[in-house]
Amino acid sequence: MELDCKDKVHVYIGYIRYALSQLERLEGKLREIRDLAEYYMKDAEYYLARGDVCTALSCVSYAEGLLDSLKRMGAVDFEWPKPVLEPRKKVLVGGVFDILHPGHVYFLRKASELGDVYVVVARDATVEKNKGRRPVLDENARVEVLNSVKWVKEAFLGSDPPSFEAPLRRVKPDIVFLGPDQGWLKPLVEKAAKKLGLDVEVMMLQRRMGNYSTSRLRGLKHI
Repeated sequence: MELDCKDKVHVYIGYIRYALSQLERLEGKLREIRDLAEYYMKDAEYYLARGDVCTALSCVSYAEGLLDSLKRMGAVDFEWPKPVLEPRKKVLVGGVFDILHPGHVYFLRKASELGDVYVVVARDATVEKNKGRRPVLDENARVEVLNSVKWVKEAFLGSDPPSFEAPLRRVKPDIVFLGPDQGWLKPLVEKAAKKLGLDVEVMMLQRRMGNYSTSRLRGLKHI
């Protein structure tokens, strides 16, 4: 399977990150140039997450140029990684994601370490039925917020009533990544994947980061 342009730029960014990880102990002007390359790499991640592949490519190319110049001058020594020939895996996650908090960010970041992250977002009506209240942010706002997160390749609305088959059919993921409180979904996801003839690995985040929850945040008083 051939990589598309967005996947190629994503791999390119990975090369820069790999090189930068070998240059943590630089000082003075060399450190300034190394950090500048990292800034351009982060700009590339920002634009790529928003679908601007051309600008992302320009940014990551500049980062490579800075690092390669230092290497050719003999000022630093690092190795480029071997080329990645396979596309990144597709990782499907799901949830309400109301009032995006550090726990959500941690979950999405860990999912992105496994591949490109696709998020199915619960509909307002589903949340109201399950929790007895409507979410703080409406469904379209929650999708918009998630699509601005750099670790998310695409966020989209689920269906009401919820369907496991619909997002599996749409994304055809390699991995379904569940939160630490979503273990009960594992057999349901596996059953839906089997029905569709999809080879899907179900994985779970083993621990949450902090004691964050939207319900708890809703109860905080304004200071």
